[in-house]
Formats: sequence, C-alpha cells, structure tokens
Amino acid sequence: MSNLLYPKFKEAALKGEVDLLTNDVVAVLVDSADYTYAATHTTMADVPAIARVSMTAVLTGKTVVDGVFDAADSVYPSATGDESEVVILATGTGSIETFKLVVYIDTATGLPVIPNTGDINAVWDNGANKIFKL
Repeated sequence: MSNLLYPKFKEAALKGEVDLLTNDVVAVLVDSADYTYAATHTTMADVPAIARVSMTAVLTGKTVVDGVFDAADSVYPSATGDESEVVILATGTGSIETFKLVVYIDTATGLPVIPNTGDINAVWDNGANKIFKL
C-alpha cells in the first residue's frame, strides 16, 4: 500500500469542516500487524490501542501552502513497543479517541522503525509534497 488520505478527512476538508492549522495535529506510530487501513475508518477509536506504539506532542509550525501540509519536525519521546511500519496523522481537540484520521503513511524514510526506549525523531519530508498534498 502507499500513503493514503482517509476519505472522510478529504470530505471534511472539502466541506471546510476541519482546519489543520487551528486544530491539534498529532503523529502516531502504528504497528501494521495490529492495524489495517480501511477507507471507512474515521477516528482514532478505529485504531486499536494495541496498535498505537507512540505519539508525538501536538505538531507545531504547521503550514498549508498550495494544498500541501507541513509541520516542524517532531519527536516520539521514549518510544517503546512493537516495530512500527506506519505513521497516522490525526486532528482534533479533546480525547485522542475522537481525533479525526487524516493520513496513513507507510512509505517514508525511516519506516519501519524499532522503538528501543529512546526518542525517535519524526523528520518530515522536505520535498514538494512535504507531509502530504491534497
């Protein structure tokens, strides 16, 4: 599979119902042995807790230019758990379970990664598509 935007996120973005610049956005390391992408998934509640290996703090330095989303590099602090093959971005406020799924990334430099209790740097692509492009 290659990187995919969740269909319900695309729908919400086109309707103006989600704002990545004002809402919190987090990046979650995910073990693909415990989670399989489905176009019908809408919130982090659809991603089993056992599949969530580590999560960044809220992303900072977020920008949207010409349909391209980017943010400052971030860190998965003291990451432990299973090998992670996927990064999922989610956005919202309040409980992580209610955050809307944004993008499923399984093709990126550094993936898969094996957590070893140390920090893992999330260095976002500096190419034309940055984190993702609509």
